[in-house]
Amino acid sequence: MINPEPMKIRPGLFFLVMALFSVTASAYAQPAEKVVDENVCLSAYEAVLLKQMQAYRQSRKLPEIALSADLCEVAQAHVRDLSEHRPYNNRCNLHSWSAYGEWTACCYTSDHRKAACMWNKPKELTDYTGEGYEVAFWTSESGLNPEVFASRALNAWKGSRGHNETIINLGRWRQVKWNAIGVGIYNGYAVVWFGEKTDDEVPVFCDGYQP
Repeated sequence: MINPEPMKIRPGLFFLVMALFSVTASAYAQPAEKVVDENVCLSAYEAVLLKQMQAYRQSRKLPEIALSADLCEVAQAHVRDLSEHRPYNNRCNLHSWSAYGEWTACCYTSDHRKAACMWNKPKELTDYTGEGYEVAFWTSESGLNPEVFASRALNAWKGSRGHNETIINLGRWRQVKWNAIGVGIYNGYAVVWFGEKTDDEVPVFCDGYQP
């Protein structure tokens, strides 16, 4: 039997229901706020490389990638390891890691047999729950300003098919969406890390520098 009279709602109850609806809708509409990790910071060189990397992606109609404190921490640990311990040689490339740190050492060869050594580094070194993928660069040139250094690194990666495909999601990365990025530069070495998992923590910019 259909009730011929419309349902009546007391005014106070009506406003309570609307308030609850508004709060619930707001909770779903707003993205999670980022937490600043003041233990990790980006130098001027790292900030400029990040800016140029994002601009290159935008030139290919790709979105910017959210900056990740965890992936920056991994990147900065790796460039220091590369500079101070030089775990690479004619057989082991720049994705290699030495035995002088709280991580699994490995010789990363061109056949990618040790790929998991790279992929697992974010899990080994930080709270990041996903895998990470790296592009790496080194130059013996000294005295380069941040803009020139970043251009050198980015142009080298553009000229390498595997690195370029990682940066702009081509080839095996075509269906992948990067949701986190980290940058590390030290003593001529530069690495950038990419991850699919989001990271709610972002680094600060060292000395307040932000391009």
